[in-house]
Amino acid sequence: MKATSSRLTVGSLRELTAIGVVSGLSAMYSTTLVCASSILGAVAKAEGGSAGPILDVVAGVFIMIALFVSGVVISNGVDTVIAGRRRELSLLRLVGASSKQLRDSLVSAVGKVALVGAAAGVVTGVAGAWILCAVLVSRGTLPRVHYDVLPPLVLFGAIAVVATAVAAAFVGSRSALSRASAVRTARVARSWLRDCAAAVAVAGGAVLLAGACYLGEQASQAGFVVAFFGAAVLATGIMLGAGRIVPSLVGAVGRLVGNSPSAVIARKNAVSDPQRTTRSTVGLLIGVTLVTTIAGGMQALTESVHSWEGMTPDDVRQAEQVLSVTSSVLIAMIAISAVIAAVGFVSTMSLTVIGRTREIGMLRAMGFTAKQVRSMITLESVALSGTAVVFGLLLGIVLGSVGAQSLIGSTTDGFVIGLPLPALAAIVACTVALVVAASLPPSRRAVAVTPVDALAVA
Repeated sequence: MKATSSRLTVGSLRELTAIGVVSGLSAMYSTTLVCASSILGAVAKAEGGSAGPILDVVAGVFIMIALFVSGVVISNGVDTVIAGRRRELSLLRLVGASSKQLRDSLVSAVGKVALVGAAAGVVTGVAGAWILCAVLVSRGTLPRVHYDVLPPLVLFGAIAVVATAVAAAFVGSRSALSRASAVRTARVARSWLRDCAAAVAVAGGAVLLAGACYLGEQASQAGFVVAFFGAAVLATGIMLGAGRIVPSLVGAVGRLVGNSPSAVIARKNAVSDPQRTTRSTVGLLIGVTLVTTIAGGMQALTESVHSWEGMTPDDVRQAEQVLSVTSSVLIAMIAISAVIAAVGFVSTMSLTVIGRTREIGMLRAMGFTAKQVRSMITLESVALSGTAVVFGLLLGIVLGSVGAQSLIGSTTDGFVIGLPLPALAAIVACTVALVVAASLPPSRRAVAVTPVDALAVA
């Protein structure tokens, strides 16, 4: 066996299961969108329309969003795996393995897992899309025309998923497997240049968003374009500064979980490693923000309809119906990004708890009960996911409302804030389910190990 074999680098491919699931979800999503676009394009062509290229562009935008979220989740997942195997990797470095050898081994393992996941996702997506198509044709909903069973873009989508996973693995492992990674502490060394860039991007994004609102008030068609770039710049700044922003927010939310011994330790664990805190939270933050932005923007547009002059009650009702359908479709298309982020959060929580086996054994030896250990892990999950949801909801509502204002600001009095209560309630309910999914399996595994065995872990 080579010193840099994936069995030594990763330990077990099961630790990369989440990466395979994320790749599978991304491939299934891209395949479904491409097949749906192909089906609708064939229908439009048969009826003399030319909607095919437009549908391809729309599908491409949502696929790129999903790939971006997948890349963030996979990169964070790889970083978490490396953090949990730092001792083994340090030993490999001591016996002569270079950081490049370790990185190549890890990237290769991720590539294999992503390839398997992407293949399964393509098969599932193609089968699901064409079974649905056959059912709709048999019912007469779709015309009996020629449909391309396997559009070429499906293969490009699968390749993009694997390439994203490989690139994310390279990015996630590059710093962690550097020469200093064998002995570095968990404290993150952040450069002042990165912090300055983050501050400039956040400020610049805020200025662009304010400008988009002004252009919307002036009925300028450039308002929405400026709002898009403003949101992108603001998001870039938040990503650059996530290592400082997220742990501070988690620390603030952590104070709300209580003052019991389990809560105190959970609060300290949640922020003890800023890098781990950031990678556990940022993917979920992105997913919640995307969903809330779409829901908030459509809700702001819907509320603005009532203030438009010259519209009859029937016109208002029809406009609300169109916006409601559009909102449902867009949320359904973007929700996969939140699902991918949720998978990454559950995986990261599980791996970080496994990495703290010795610490949990010490707590058990000092008198912590199994119930207290489970409570500690659950409260830590609450602090991390709660931060992502609260910040994501606030950010999404602001971005969605600004987007709506940039479109219809000139026809609406004041600044309309979209508060999509059903969507917000659904996000909160999904968060509760996510906390349970992220805390129960690792907590059961943690209390299943006896204190003696846990303390024996090096």
